[in-house]
Amino acid sequence: MENNNKEQQSQEISTLEQNLQNLLFQNQAFQMEISEVKAAMKEIEGSKEVFKIVGQLMMKSNPESVKEELSNKEKLLSLRIKALENQESELTKRLETLKKQIM
Repeated sequence: MENNNKEQQSQEISTLEQNLQNLLFQNQAFQMEISEVKAAMKEIEGSKEVFKIVGQLMMKSNPESVKEELSNKEKLLSLRIKALENQESELTKRLETLKKQIM
């Protein structure tokens, strides 16, 4: 019976480690997106003419509205990163607890 329990805990550890790895990949992707947004915001700073890509079209846009869109996107990405970091913390705690139980 105890062997079965240890097997289940080992499987759960493996699953949690995979989930943690996925969270790290997502976090990295969001960090890259934030970098791109910041670079775009820097590029349009002081520009009177701005173009943005919508689908397969490049359209002339109002610089202020594009700045606002980029700012909102950065805020959203920051919130997602914060949520991922919270999930990461919870998974790490759970992993540590399970590893202690197995030993």
